[in-house]
Amino acid sequence: MEVLKAASIRRLPRWQSSLVRTKGWWACHPSRGQYALASRRFTSQPSSPPDKPYYVTTPIFYVNAAPHIGHMYSMVLADVFKRWQILKGNRAIMITGTDEHGSKVQQAAAAQEMNPKQFCDQTAEQFKELAYASGVDYDRFIRTTDQDHIQAVEHFWHLLSQRPDLFYQSTHKGYYSVSDECFYPESQLERRQDPFTGEVFLASAETGSKVEWVEEKNYFFRLTALKEDLRELYRANPDLVQPHARQHEVIAWIENQLTDLCISRPVNRLTWGIRVPNDPSQTIYVWVDALINYLTAAGFPNWAPGREHAGGWPADLQIIGKDIMRFHCIYWPALLMVMGLPLPKKILVHEHWTLNRQKMSKSTGNVVNPLYAISNYGTDAMRFYLMFEGGLEKDADYSNDVFFAKYKKFLQNGMGNLLGRVGRSKLWKLRDIVTRAGSKDEPPVTIDNDKIIEAFQRDQQMLGGHGLRTTVTTLMEARNPVDAIRAILVYCSTVNVFLAKIEPWALVKSGDPNDEGIAYQALYYAAEGLRICGILLQPFLPTKSAQLLDRLGVAKDKRTLEYAELYADYTYGEPFMEVGPDSQDGLFPPLYSNQDFIFKKNIRQDKHGNKISLQDDLKEAIEKLEEAEAESELTEEKPVRE
Repeated sequence: MEVLKAASIRRLPRWQSSLVRTKGWWACHPSRGQYALASRRFTSQPSSPPDKPYYVTTPIFYVNAAPHIGHMYSMVLADVFKRWQILKGNRAIMITGTDEHGSKVQQAAAAQEMNPKQFCDQTAEQFKELAYASGVDYDRFIRTTDQDHIQAVEHFWHLLSQRPDLFYQSTHKGYYSVSDECFYPESQLERRQDPFTGEVFLASAETGSKVEWVEEKNYFFRLTALKEDLRELYRANPDLVQPHARQHEVIAWIENQLTDLCISRPVNRLTWGIRVPNDPSQTIYVWVDALINYLTAAGFPNWAPGREHAGGWPADLQIIGKDIMRFHCIYWPALLMVMGLPLPKKILVHEHWTLNRQKMSKSTGNVVNPLYAISNYGTDAMRFYLMFEGGLEKDADYSNDVFFAKYKKFLQNGMGNLLGRVGRSKLWKLRDIVTRAGSKDEPPVTIDNDKIIEAFQRDQQMLGGHGLRTTVTTLMEARNPVDAIRAILVYCSTVNVFLAKIEPWALVKSGDPNDEGIAYQALYYAAEGLRICGILLQPFLPTKSAQLLDRLGVAKDKRTLEYAELYADYTYGEPFMEVGPDSQDGLFPPLYSNQDFIFKKNIRQDKHGNKISLQDDLKEAIEKLEEAEAESELTEEKPVRE
């Protein structure tokens, strides 16, 4: 460890060792013994240099237990924002990973009679498997046991220790939660009773985790010295943390509960972690260790002069759950201020997923296994449900009944049905529809049906001047993916209603050229709606949207955001992938609940593909049995009567 520390210090860039930054960054004023904030620092976000990619992060997940649906939600949410940037034509990177140090991991490993590193290796693989199964396109899966991260943490600690006005050692007395890995003031505690044992204990009012009294000598970060700087940060950036209600909570914490931060633990209590450089009797606090991963993944501390942004930092969007908001919205900005580093541009705080309106908990078995759900329903079906129902303002409740209902309404009967109507009929060919729409020689049609006129006007307005692309772009830039995916899928439902009103299949059969012209126009708008929806859905449902665009025959180079508008592409219509003869082969085939599955098991197909029910099988079996019995009576040798 000493060798790693020395190597880390040798790589210290000059601009970091001085702890002074200009151009509106945080600046150190040694004469005043603390950091002061230039007010202009937060009046506007500096523009990103051209070599900086869009950088989005998930929290790194604690490995004391297997992943659950909430972890999948964080991953998919970050993946959607990364893919959105790529859809816009920007370079983007995303990181996820695992937080592997601390008391909980140490205890969980001991409970399984494993050493901590083996335990972490095993559990980290489960999170990697979840990311892969969820279709998450991460650029790095970082682990806090990675060697470059250990060096980055030691380097960061060395820089912090150079500030005696902000860094000190003292005996600490207080209530500590092993589960939450943090100390709590008495004002944040309440008495609780274990419903099974009747034991009365002190617990965090915020998390419900049990606390214990601890007295020990540790290192501290003088967080209280940065109180005014934190105030100014949030005054100047009223939407740094979203939703806004969460930012108000952060400000209230700064005003009423800010205390100095204990940033180490004695090694006799915590052995599993990164040792404090030059003091092997102490282990670096897991939350200091964990937060630095976002810098490690961006190349810290080995940034070439003038290219500090090339690895992505500062993060454009950090996605976290509400239970770790204090660490990311108070401790993290304060630590970055001390380092003279730019702060994250946005922090998006999402709510929890519950099951039966109860918080998911491994200890009670009240969890949803995401890998099991994915194996049953498919990756994109689960991504759809998480994004469509996910909670940014309030907790989202996981329900199989709701999942089946939403899937059937918006995917199977919505987008899937619309694709079948446009691409499966033998009355027309999609390529002919698109070709006629783009032809200057196509004769005009006369519409004298008010219902059809109204339907056309509404559909053109939605796709045209007040386009779906504009709506979705506005929502995504406001970091509201829930309403964005809903807008896309509700539009698909609207187009289905549009086709049902016009009934192009009836118009084509009429034999009237004018009716056929009306039908082809309606089908073209429906096809355009599908094409535009397919392009906009790529960040949310990457596999299914690609299949949709393949079935429409949309060229690979015409699937970017600029093409997500009416009349932007007349080259599609020859499918690269068959639509399929029926709903079973469609883009979104039916899913079966337990009750449906029992019924489905009672259906079989004969060698010709005809569906036969169990009742038909039973009737046939009885008839064969009766025939066999009758034949037996005729051929059976009768005994001789005496």
